[in-house]
Amino acid sequence: MAITDWPVGERPREKLIERGAAALSDAELLAIFLRVGVRGKSAVDLARDLIGHFGTLSGLCHATPDAFSSFPGMGLAKYAQLQAIMEIARRALAEDIGAGDVLGAPEAVRGWLRLHLGALPHEVFMVLLLDAQNRLILAETLFRGTLTQTSVYPREVVKFALTHNAAAVILAHNHPSGNATPSAADQSLTRDLRSALALIDVRVLDHFVVTRAQITSFAESGLL
Repeated sequence: MAITDWPVGERPREKLIERGAAALSDAELLAIFLRVGVRGKSAVDLARDLIGHFGTLSGLCHATPDAFSSFPGMGLAKYAQLQAIMEIARRALAEDIGAGDVLGAPEAVRGWLRLHLGALPHEVFMVLLLDAQNRLILAETLFRGTLTQTSVYPREVVKFALTHNAAAVILAHNHPSGNATPSAADQSLTRDLRSALALIDVRVLDHFVVTRAQITSFAESGLL
């Protein structure tokens, strides 16, 4: 049955307008992006097939151009549109983070980190520099590693904080394995960084471990 034959209140676009985007399933949201289905499948059916093929909505959004466009009914034009939506989301979250106290927008910070780090196939270590009012000065990836590990040098983090006159930092790194549990090495590194940064009066406000599906906060876990 075509979506136009569905009851008005169950059509994804009308449902979103009436109830808000949060009321829609992943497939319904994706169907609005797709707009039309293919022969024998509605846009919602096609959306379900896409999510099933790539495993998760995140897996679909981070698919390579070749993998995405090889799926029947998709192509590079749709891939470009999807990537544009992803970048709009990143920039909107970055604006929310940069507008005021970072600690006052915890969900924006988490969302931004997931979009930037969650799907990477290798480990990276990012530092967010904050001023005395906890406003974002700069966020930068300082170190990049292999599939399972990266080397972080405290002196480089200290130099980075000093160069930009930061008063505090938030640390973040990803676990490509998908397990957001901080390792013993993660905890040891965090202690070393706290000690090194304390020498220049820079506070470590949190350390996030990021995966596609989950983020673990050191502060919330009592590890900071």
